[in-house]
Amino acid sequence: MLLVLCVDLDDDLGRKTGFSTPVIGREPVEEAAIALATADPEDSDVNVIFQGLHVYDDLAERDESVEVAVVTGNDDSDVAANREVGEEVDTVLASLSTAEDVTALVITDGAQDESVIPIIRSRVPIDGVRRVVVRQAQNLESMYYTFKQVLDDPETRGTVLIPLGILLLIYPLALVGSALEMPGFVLGTTSALLGLYLISRGLGLGDRLDSAAERARRSLYAGRTTLLAYVVATTLFVLGGVSGMNELEAIQESTPGEVGVPVMLAALVYGSIQWLAAAGVTTSLGQITDEYIAGDLEWRYLNAPFYVVSIAIVLHAVSAYFLGRVDVGYLATALTAGTLLGIASTLAFAVAESRFSETDRGPGSDPDARDRSGGRSRSRSRSRSRGRGRGQGQGREQRERDSDRDHDADSDAESRPAAEGARS
Repeated sequence: MLLVLCVDLDDDLGRKTGFSTPVIGREPVEEAAIALATADPEDSDVNVIFQGLHVYDDLAERDESVEVAVVTGNDDSDVAANREVGEEVDTVLASLSTAEDVTALVITDGAQDESVIPIIRSRVPIDGVRRVVVRQAQNLESMYYTFKQVLDDPETRGTVLIPLGILLLIYPLALVGSALEMPGFVLGTTSALLGLYLISRGLGLGDRLDSAAERARRSLYAGRTTLLAYVVATTLFVLGGVSGMNELEAIQESTPGEVGVPVMLAALVYGSIQWLAAAGVTTSLGQITDEYIAGDLEWRYLNAPFYVVSIAIVLHAVSAYFLGRVDVGYLATALTAGTLLGIASTLAFAVAESRFSETDRGPGSDPDARDRSGGRSRSRSRSRSRGRGRGQGQGREQRERDSDRDHDADSDAESRPAAEGARS
């Protein structure tokens, strides 16, 4: 028996149609091919499955013993996909009810799927491998369409575009190295732009920038102060960097010889810490304002500005001490003050949160009390309903008894004259 084996290594059939694999038999395979063609007409695995059906029909017309099946892997990794294909081939072979020797004809759509051939050969002899190639016009439009498909394919973006973009960035980096000379500036700039474009498409930076712009637009229309706080904080951060560089240049000019790394770091921190602290306080206040407007503010959120100020005090004192601006006493005082400020703010807001949370809840907001009171009211209402039901039932019974008595009285009144007439 010849087994026509269609290989879908990345499991496009299962992911796009929901078919459980392996698919065995001509009719199930045809249904799977139509479902995949409907879900994604551009998938090359559609041609693989239809080619398998074509080979099956051709061999069946010659009265040969043949069966067709589709096996798939997964989209995790090559090793996992090969193992999955091997397991599905075992399932297909176990389902074949024949005493003949089974050989396979493997049908794929490219070299990637053909990497699984050794796995299949270890389970069943292979008579041949057929690669399906779609015939199309090789013109400029088809080349553009193919390139567009490559850019939109997430698998290709990570494996092809990022290395290509890095290679294109080599020449611009070489231009930066030659700071004085400017040969080939236009070519370098063009290749740099192209490389940045390919890298951005490969990493999907365009979608991320679009989503970030959409979030910023929604924040602006919703009146969120966080957006304004971030803009101000970014400006303060840049000013802090400039101030730190100015302080470093001043230290280098006033210090004979080379400046050590600790002193350089201290100069950068000393010149920029007040700006960075202002940026941190601005962003934290913007976030607190938005949380308060949304009704989600918690007391512990108010710790953020105090933490920023505490850290700024400590870093300012340490950097000033390394620069020789302050003595040890000032350093110890600043360290103690920064630590106490952080601890005091934490304790104060923790106590305030516990006190005010209990006050806001109050006895009336206790859910257990509400449940108990609700249970009692429901019990009373059920009792009243049962009482009303019993009263209505008793009333109906009383009316029925009165009606029976009236009926009996009428019957007696009618029977008495008849009896008297009989006696006379």
